[in-house]
Amino acid sequence: IEEVGAATSKRFRACVDGVKALAQDKKDKDNILIKKEEWKDLKIHVSSYNTFPTAAGLASSAAGYAALVAALTQLMNAEEEYEGQLSTIARQGSGSACRSLYGGFVAWRMGGENNNWSDSLAQQVADENHWPEIRALILVVSDAKKDTSSTAGMSTSVATSKLLKYRATEVVPQRMESIEKAYLEKDFATFGELTMTDSNQFHATCLDTYP
Repeated sequence: IEEVGAATSKRFRACVDGVKALAQDKKDKDNILIKKEEWKDLKIHVSSYNTFPTAAGLASSAAGYAALVAALTQLMNAEEEYEGQLSTIARQGSGSACRSLYGGFVAWRMGGENNNWSDSLAQQVADENHWPEIRALILVVSDAKKDTSSTAGMSTSVATSKLLKYRATEVVPQRMESIEKAYLEKDFATFGELTMTDSNQFHATCLDTYP
């Protein structure tokens, strides 16, 4: 199904144009097939397919935008100007997409010290081989599309929930420090407890959102 208006979507364009800005020469052995300055004038055709429900609360947007940035990076031979820059591009498509560019345990650093938010990026805490025994199980109880999109829901929370600001400034920084330590030490009891308490606190934020 072709999505009407996708090419002009602000989030889609941020990812495409962001990678184009980092594009390099496309070479085949010793021959330059496409010069880096030519990428900005070329059109691309994007086909995206999910192997799990779309818009059902399973981070399909994050997966899609991470895949988009990864594919464009490979196609255009794009190179980062600083570590994590590609994750900042993916973040503009979908916040969680920045974390989806890496395997293992990944943290999304808040940033904000830079005016352009270039420091709001993903950082791999531990790779996918660090704790091979741990598994995440996803049980799909419904593959129906959500009534409220993640973007709309979060925008409403930002506008109406006083608890969200407290969560962002007081709860998350301390909890991230604790859960990163637990993951690196493979402390499942602490990791599991922190995961559940954070889930409960986030649900409380949703309850604090109106309407």
